[in-house]
Amino acid sequence: MMTTETKTTDDDHVKIFDTTLRDGEQAPGFSMSTDAKLIVARALQELNVDIIEAGFAAASPGDSASVSAVASEIEGPTICSLSRLNVADIEASARALEPAKKKRIHTFIGTSPTHRDAKLKMSKIQILDKISDVVKFAVSVCDDVEFSPEDAIRTERDYLIEAIEAAIDAGAKTINIPDTVGYTTTEEILDLFSFLKENAKGAEDVTFSTHCHDDLGMAVANSLAAVRGGARQIECAINGIGERAGNCSMEEAVMALATRRDFYKLETQVKTTKIYQASVALARVTHNPIPRNKAIVGKNAFAHEAGIHQHGILADRRTYEIMDAESVGMPSNSIVLGKHSGKHAVASRVEALGFKVSKQKVEDIFPAFKSLADTCREVTDADLVKLVTGNGKTDGRAGPWRMRKTELHVDFEDDTRPHARITMEHDNGDRRTVTHEGEGPIDAAFAAVCTIADVPGRIHVLDLHHVAAEGVVRAEAVIDVEGKHFSGKSEEVDIADAAVAAFVAAVNQAVAIRVSSVPINNEAVI
Repeated sequence: MMTTETKTTDDDHVKIFDTTLRDGEQAPGFSMSTDAKLIVARALQELNVDIIEAGFAAASPGDSASVSAVASEIEGPTICSLSRLNVADIEASARALEPAKKKRIHTFIGTSPTHRDAKLKMSKIQILDKISDVVKFAVSVCDDVEFSPEDAIRTERDYLIEAIEAAIDAGAKTINIPDTVGYTTTEEILDLFSFLKENAKGAEDVTFSTHCHDDLGMAVANSLAAVRGGARQIECAINGIGERAGNCSMEEAVMALATRRDFYKLETQVKTTKIYQASVALARVTHNPIPRNKAIVGKNAFAHEAGIHQHGILADRRTYEIMDAESVGMPSNSIVLGKHSGKHAVASRVEALGFKVSKQKVEDIFPAFKSLADTCREVTDADLVKLVTGNGKTDGRAGPWRMRKTELHVDFEDDTRPHARITMEHDNGDRRTVTHEGEGPIDAAFAAVCTIADVPGRIHVLDLHHVAAEGVVRAEAVIDVEGKHFSGKSEEVDIADAAVAAFVAAVNQAVAIRVSSVPINNEAVI
């Protein structure tokens, strides 16, 4: 079993410099308020990353305030602010970072021919002089200074050496070599880091860092290659967010080093069991869901539908999994039932739901299972309950409750709390109406549904997708009921109706399984 936190020496410790709140946040669609940044920063603190690049203080008053807020609250990681290579930017970073117990200023200037000629209009000598002067100033206001020669990969090697040596002479403690445009290859970046480590004067006194972009889909591979070349800091972001195609994915780089320690012989200090929690926190505050097939944290990362794979996983999960889901803080591996699933998986899931079933019962329901699986992407627990008990409703419900009326109320002009009035009808004809308050109208509606159905549920995940071409909203709700998860799906024209309907479907599943498992949790019945 892989450990999630170990002590490392300087030689085998790879620092994790997380730039989710800076490079990640400046990507289109990922802008965060100060409150949102603090939520992510707390998750990074829990992860135990080495450095949090909290923002670009000189970019705006809001960014400066965010850096200051993170610096004031977060302890443990070093808090960093990005600065262009000028005195005003560095002073802005120093002011914003003042509350931090451990602080770093990260400053940069372009060094490639393209940046020198097209953007900066500066000569090589002018840039070298500026590096010497401004890095020295940065060191005078902050002991920990990192320097980046922007677009280093496309910079001439002899000049890159000169720029690096100027920064080291001025007092920089970390030298970052950014692949600003995601252009390099694994062989090339490994060779470059080896070259710089061997040839730059003072290289032995600084930490070399790698910052790779994913324009060619190689950011993680290139970052790991840089580590093999001598880098001992990886600049990365949760879920790989960042400019254009994104940055090196923090969770992928960390788990590659952890899972293949036999190859890299290096470690981070990241508490890997907190990875999924951080990934979900970022997805929620940015309203950008984690792609289902995302490595390490995606819904499919530890899920299996193919019958051969499911049979192997049930026998020994090592047959098709190189990591434990629990090691990154995810629920244990998921057997997803679909058209590729076999009888072993169906039997296993039915028993996990609390039913004692014979082999003959599985044989009896399997044709109906296959028929159902051919018509939908995934067979839910509720579907299995209906197959096993024969209690399915003609309208597809798993449980006894139907929505009859939904009224949501929110008034921004007075102090009235948001509330919802929900009417539901039971199969036995009982009709109930409940009005409930909440943090928002949908939250209030969820609470009212739980009161009516007498289910102590709370929302765990709510995914909403507007399908413009069809004019509908598809919703999936996962609820937690006394430690167990139940899911429901819906498709409605209105977003609120879709959210509530999916929640009701999940509640129905919980009710159906709770009611059905009592009389039939007996081998003689099924």
